[in-house]
Amino acid sequence: MNIASNWKDYEILDMANGEKLERWGNVYLIRPDPQIIWKNKSFPEKWNMANARYNRSNTGGGSWKYNKKMPDNWQIKYKDLTFNIKPMGFKHTGLFPEQAVNWEWMISKIKNAKRDIKVLNLFAYTGGATVACSYAGASVCHVDSSKGMTTWAKENIASSGLSDKPVRFIVDDVVKFVNREIRRGNKYDGIIMDPPSYGRGTNGEVWKFEENIAELVELCTKVLSDKPLFFLINSYTTGISSTVLENILRLNIKKSGKFSHGEVGLPMTNSKLILPCGIYGRWEN
Repeated sequence: MNIASNWKDYEILDMANGEKLERWGNVYLIRPDPQIIWKNKSFPEKWNMANARYNRSNTGGGSWKYNKKMPDNWQIKYKDLTFNIKPMGFKHTGLFPEQAVNWEWMISKIKNAKRDIKVLNLFAYTGGATVACSYAGASVCHVDSSKGMTTWAKENIASSGLSDKPVRFIVDDVVKFVNREIRRGNKYDGIIMDPPSYGRGTNGEVWKFEENIAELVELCTKVLSDKPLFFLINSYTTGISSTVLENILRLNIKKSGKFSHGEVGLPMTNSKLILPCGIYGRWEN
């Protein structure tokens, strides 16, 4: 497992009973996590530090309960990168800190390429990978069907001091956009995708991970450059193995290079416990 252990502004303080106690800068949040199936708290006294807790509803969804005063939004840093954080619906904060392991990997690949690199970031959300790749010196095309998430990504680019860097922000259905890029003849050296388990595009297009991921990867190989650098698939879809993601890449990328797969996770402070958070499949040249 690749563990995101280099954070200073984020940490898991404890985990038990389906919840994790996290520090985001100076703000402490309790959020649900289905992987935490044990009941024993390691540090019971720390849970009183929480500014807010996300409570799931029996009818679906949920809401935040605020225990202490906290800002509506704030910033945290990962090394030289700055991200804007705020509690939002369905327990999210706008950032997945475990993805720092993939940011590090992409930054290293781009910097070591020693040439101009174009990256396509699909289902790009609030732009964690966009910020990382832009910071590394790549020109990035950021695609997401949500206008609000795309605006948030622009704020993250600005907060990280990267507003003068070449980033295209596209609000569109991913499949439709890639098909247009194929017709235009546009090519990319790196492709990142973080598709949801289920979603809808800008015009109501339905996306189901199990049904659509292989077809999308095949489609994206048509916009890979002649000298591609990497292809990364992230997933949080329950029941899918990381080996499946590597298999899909192997079936579609016919170039030489290294294939790999694995989990990403987060450490708990002052503990040997690790929280598994998601999976990835990678191809790199």
